[in-house]
Amino acid sequence: MTPQEFLLPAAALFAVGLYGALSQQSIVMLMMGLELMINGLVLAVGGFWRLVAPAGADGQVLILVAVTVMALEMAMGFAVTTAIFRAREVDMTDAAGDLRG
Repeated sequence: MTPQEFLLPAAALFAVGLYGALSQQSIVMLMMGLELMINGLVLAVGGFWRLVAPAGADGQVLILVAVTVMALEMAMGFAVTTAIFRAREVDMTDAAGDLRG
């Protein structure tokens, strides 16, 4: 396994996620872009871990924990988005900016 085999898809995932996070105003689409960026990072880290220590299962456990945390983060993010939408009928990031104060 060469580094290019996992770095190219990881970079593609990160780039698509970055474009999605920067170009969308919908809160849900922003969260999806951030999720793609994190998936790209997890893929790169997992591939490097496989190159450094191919016999150990530590990297696989770390990736499993990271994916579990990402699923929890998305569930909590959608819950907050749903609560904001129900309270204020807001689903865009610009309109939700007044919630800071």
